[in-house]
This record gives sequence, C-alpha cells and structure tokens, in this order.
Amino acid sequence: MELNTIKERFSQNWNKKDILLTFVTMAVFFVRGLVKKIFFKKAGGMVLIGRGVSIRYAHYLQTGKDFIVEDFAEINCKSHQGIIAGDRVTIGKYAIIRPSNAYGGAVGEGLKIGNNSSIGPFAYIGCSGFIEIGNNVIMGPRVGIFSENHHFNNLDLPIKEQGVDRSFVTIEDDCWIASNVVILAGVTIGKGSVIASGSVVTKDIPPFSVAAGIPAKVIKSRIHKN
Repeated sequence: MELNTIKERFSQNWNKKDILLTFVTMAVFFVRGLVKKIFFKKAGGMVLIGRGVSIRYAHYLQTGKDFIVEDFAEINCKSHQGIIAGDRVTIGKYAIIRPSNAYGGAVGEGLKIGNNSSIGPFAYIGCSGFIEIGNNVIMGPRVGIFSENHHFNNLDLPIKEQGVDRSFVTIEDDCWIASNVVILAGVTIGKGSVIASGSVVTKDIPPFSVAAGIPAKVIKSRIHKN
C-alpha cells in the first residue's frame, strides 16, 4: 500500500496504535488468503480471508485484485458458470453465497460481481439461477437475492418435492441496495438506482430510480429535468 493511499485511508482521528492493529489484522487475513487462493480457479491479485470463512469447491472461483472475504462468510462455488469477482470486491461477515446444495442435488448457475462492489454482512445470495451484480454496487446488511421460485400447485405433494423455476437477477452498475432488501427472481434493477431499506423487489426497476415498499415501487427519479 502506497504512502499516499495510507494517508487517505487513515485520517488524523486514527492514532498510531489503532493503525498498527489494523495492519496486523490485515496481515493475518493476507496469510490466510495466500493459502486459500492456491485452490482458486484464478486469483488476479491479493486475497484477504477472515476468521471462520468457508469456501467450498474453490476451483470454481475466479477473483480479481484485492478480494476480501470477512469473518464467517460462506461461499459455495459449485456452479455451471462459477463465482466470478472483479477487482476490489468485498464479501461481508456471515454472508452466504449458495448456487447449489453442498450435499448433492441440482447444480446452480452462479454469480458475477463487478469491480468495486460489495455484498453486505449477513446477506444471502441464492444464485441457483444466474445473478449478475455490476460495478460500484453498494449493498447493506441482510440483503436477500433469490433467483428461483418453488412450485406449489400440487396439494398432494410436499412443496419441496415439486421442483423449482430458475430465473435470473441483474443489478446494474452504481446501485445502492439498502439494508434488509429482498430481490426476487426475474428482476433487473437499472443503473444508478436506489432501493430503500426493507423493500421487496418483485418487478424491474428503471435506471436512476429510487424505489421503496412491499412490493417496491418507484417513488422518484434521480434524473433532474430542466
């Protein structure tokens, strides 16, 4: 890390002891990353891995520069298209990325995350259908994204035995997905949109929209017309 970058990251409110502790923590994460990334399909740069992280079927995982997985996150990489992360991607604490069941069953499609994007703490990314997250996407805690729906029409069969319809979810560049948002299968969230906390997104959101509610509806546009 260059000197100018360090100065930008740590303001005058950081004392030397706290800066040192931060670097010690990062060093431990770095050592774990050196071990883990041996098993990746591809690692384009530095990998930082927190405590208790589980990365299963890591040979389906491709990462760019500065890939960070925080404490106790779980990434199941077994999928047709793999898990693909761009540069400077962060997976938050206790987040779960799950395209497939870890104990057999149908194999899911996977996930692509663009540059400078993050998945927040306690998120659940159910990418059995393909999920694509663009560049510069901010995601708050406890976001749920689901790319499949269960069949439930047959009253004589348990729901879990009736199968699923796989679909997709697309989140375009420069979106802010606030805390506790749920995004359902078959949805595209347009570029530059903001989804308010606690919303449930069931339909497409146009670019540069602010959407809120259950189900989420556009409440205003970020485009200011003269």
